[in-house]
Amino acid sequence: MSEKKWDVYVYGDVNVDIIIPGVETFPAPGQEELVSSMETYVGGGAALFTLGIGKLGLRPVFQGTVGDDCYGHMIRETFERFGVDTELLVTAKGARTGISLSFTNARDRSFLTYRGTNRDISMDRVEIEKAGRARHVHVTGYEGEISHAAYARLLRRVKEETDATVSFDVGWDPTGNWSSRICELFPWIDVLFMNETEAEHYGKTDTAEEAALQFARECGQAVIKLGGKGSLAVKDGMVYRRSSYRAEAVDTTGAGDSFNAGYIYGFLKEEPVEKCLQYGNACGAFSVSAHGGNTGFPEEKELLRFTEGYENK
Repeated sequence: MSEKKWDVYVYGDVNVDIIIPGVETFPAPGQEELVSSMETYVGGGAALFTLGIGKLGLRPVFQGTVGDDCYGHMIRETFERFGVDTELLVTAKGARTGISLSFTNARDRSFLTYRGTNRDISMDRVEIEKAGRARHVHVTGYEGEISHAAYARLLRRVKEETDATVSFDVGWDPTGNWSSRICELFPWIDVLFMNETEAEHYGKTDTAEEAALQFARECGQAVIKLGGKGSLAVKDGMVYRRSSYRAEAVDTTGAGDSFNAGYIYGFLKEEPVEKCLQYGNACGAFSVSAHGGNTGFPEEKELLRFTEGYENK
């Protein structure tokens, strides 16, 4: 394998999340209510995954677009502070960075989202030559039949034109169709990520484990996030499970992306599946312990100290 400039290449969404906790009711028309805090963080699934990879000491590069505004400048500075190469991050003159307002309370969350520069996301914009300069390519943002053809073109080209490994976080199908055509993508995927509900919908199965066994016959390995129940993975017909770590959930934003980053960290370190699941679960637990999708995410030393200490208890 030729010398690589980056460990991980990521293309996708980046925006700011403005998190407003403790919102029980919205003000009536013409009224104002005070809140205890209102904080701004980097958001977007692809961006949160990339920040996690950077915090864990690997070399990620992010391709995407931000606006020529204060939020775009904040995102670029945050990326650079945590080791993300911004060579491929474009600042679009005259455009505005996406914003998501998150209203949270102890029971649920609600969102108001302005897509901004994320409106222009398309897998056809991925620079294959640049992606091939990384050891690994992470793909996210799939929207079922809406974007299937573009993802098929991308994944085929990555596998045919580069020697990079590929992870794919499927995500929710906004069409509600859960088309079986997604299986066409699996032969080009080394690590397939889904959550429990997504796996059961796409697999048309009663359990996520049944779905994972089915998926892993086509892809390198299928990894299912089970929330408070931990996670499981299937590779070479073997099922691996890890229970979750206890954590007080303050904000679940980005928990799945944090799990992905921890898992891929282990994958690129050539750790066994059980250790990758352990890293993923730990990063997810750290993530939910603080407001913001990446604020609580651990750095490499903290992750290793935590997981090794937990195993030695």
